[in-house]
Amino acid sequence: MGNIVSVHSFRGGTGKSNTVANVAALLSTEGYRVGVVDTDIQSPGIHVLFGLRGDSLGATLNDYLWRGAAINTVAQDVTPAQISGDGKLFLIPSSTKPGEISRVLREGYDAQKLTTGFTGLVKALDLDYLIIDTHPGLNEETLLSMVMSNTLVIVMRPDQQDYEGTYITVQVAQQLGVPNLMLVVNKTPRILKPDEVKSEVETTYGIEVAAVLPHSEEMMNLASRGIFAQHYPDHPMTEHYRRIARKLSGT
Repeated sequence: MGNIVSVHSFRGGTGKSNTVANVAALLSTEGYRVGVVDTDIQSPGIHVLFGLRGDSLGATLNDYLWRGAAINTVAQDVTPAQISGDGKLFLIPSSTKPGEISRVLREGYDAQKLTTGFTGLVKALDLDYLIIDTHPGLNEETLLSMVMSNTLVIVMRPDQQDYEGTYITVQVAQQLGVPNLMLVVNKTPRILKPDEVKSEVETTYGIEVAAVLPHSEEMMNLASRGIFAQHYPDHPMTEHYRRIARKLSGT
């Protein structure tokens, strides 16, 4: 059975989706079969990082949740050009159609069915890793995702609101018995020393910090027009993403 990894943040704007996309792409280039699910159904967007347009997505996660489509049939192959061995990368996007987003906000969806689909995806696509890009904050879907996960990665900024929100998220995850927790500190101002940030955060939460990512002008300039690690393979930021990928794979 593949590993299920939830990547979460208490607030939006932490760079969670960029973290998911880059780590997933790097894992696939190392020969792993990886699936990414965009469960931020209210405000989907990770598909843009994989070069897909919202108006041309075809089948989406919404078709599984509402129309009875098999979960594996809404997966799209977004495997990078350079792959080692049997590596594969699949994306299960959420719909960007205004009517479907309105329906989510108005009617909700069966969160239990969503989590059942996770295990179905792992089996159907023979995945080594299923990475869930969650909706920020805490809701039923997030809690169920945590319960099912082998690892929860919490992305935060060195910001007081994030510190408090992350503390709540860590407490909930520990109460739910999530086996492995790790933190990623993102958008760190260059005036701060990474080692000091890492030490402070680990002391605050008692959890390993997998990486302290600096604020990056190159990331800002790329403006979600692709996977950073593919555009800048030798950039220090990419090495941070590799470090997170290695933590997940135990290599």
